[in-house]
Amino acid sequence: MKASPADQNELLRLQAADTRLAQLAHAASSLPQAKELAALQPEVEALRARWIAATGELEDARAELGRVESDVKLVEARVARDNERVQHTASVKDVQALEAELASLAKRQSDLEEIELTVMQRVEDLEKALAAVDAERAEQDERIAALEAARDEEAGKLNAQREALATDRATIAGALPADLIELYERQRARYGLGAAALVRGVSMGSNVKLTESDLSEIRRAAADDVVLCPDSGAILVRGEDSGL
Repeated sequence: MKASPADQNELLRLQAADTRLAQLAHAASSLPQAKELAALQPEVEALRARWIAATGELEDARAELGRVESDVKLVEARVARDNERVQHTASVKDVQALEAELASLAKRQSDLEEIELTVMQRVEDLEKALAAVDAERAEQDERIAALEAARDEEAGKLNAQREALATDRATIAGALPADLIELYERQRARYGLGAAALVRGVSMGSNVKLTESDLSEIRRAAADDVVLCPDSGAILVRGEDSGL
């Protein structure tokens, strides 16, 4: 293949752009904030599990308190009813029965009120425990939000660089012969590098000094001949400092 030395030299700019684009893509996929967010996930899930458990316990305790309070109201209503009946009955037998029931109700009310106080204390304790978990989650949410903001800001900067560089790359590639670009892309897809400079006999594609036999063959090539690095497979771009 033939290509002018100037066009071949432009391949180095193209390769530099592709190398930098790959670096930016790697940086975007391995942001430290993203890694930290991923590392936080077990903590997030553990804290969420604690919150669910604490919420469930509190709901159960509140439901129990509601049942006890309802029982207390029922007993109070029966006490009020029996007291009224005592006031309006003339039967000694009925009065004795009502007084016996009132004594039983008083014991029942006392027991329920004691249970009510115990459950109220448990509700209060569980509310404090849930508040503590809520505070932890709020602190964790702030940390996550800060990390996400930093990640997005850094990703935005990287994307802006990638877009600008992609535009420059398209301009460089658009000005080169199609067959030269096709060869460059093919070699880059195969070997990871499309073009490399030859500097003082060393291929920058492999960072290895070429053998005298390889250098002799390259010396025999015309300036507009496209030659490939025998080690890296990249298009070897020759210049004044190639050591030929």
